[in-house]
Amino acid sequence: MQKIVTHLWFDDQAEEAAKFYTSIFKNSKVGAVSRYSDAVAAAVGRKPGSAMTVQFELDGQTFYALNGGPMFKFSEAISLVVNCKDQAELDEVWDKLLAGGGKPQQCGWLKDKFGLSWQVVPTVLAELMSGSDPARAARVMQALMPMVKLDIAGLRRACEG
Repeated sequence: MQKIVTHLWFDDQAEEAAKFYTSIFKNSKVGAVSRYSDAVAAAVGRKPGSAMTVQFELDGQTFYALNGGPMFKFSEAISLVVNCKDQAELDEVWDKLLAGGGKPQQCGWLKDKFGLSWQVVPTVLAELMSGSDPARAARVMQALMPMVKLDIAGLRRACEG
């Protein structure tokens, strides 16, 4: 069992979000869904039988989602990072997460249609940003800052000077 699990609060889209996310990533599935009973639904203003919590896995990592109501919203203060092995994977994940109304943001960030922030980054980025040459890291960062979806070839060119 995974010791630390990410828990996401939705208004009433937890089940829809879990299905959306599991359609994007391999080795993913929707698991247990608990539903609001008549009594609890009446107490919290939910429809009886609607999803209360949804357990799901993304690439083998467990998440929980709650339909808790509109009082809390996602912000950029937390994001999920997707490390992509190459530009093709990065492009595919980026496009799928934007589907249905997501919004691209600067530096490889985006908000999906549920308002959850994601960072879609190449695994090579850490290598390009590290090393003993601070000018190299500065060049990579300068190239990265104006990018929306990250371009690995452009980052490599910046790294090489």
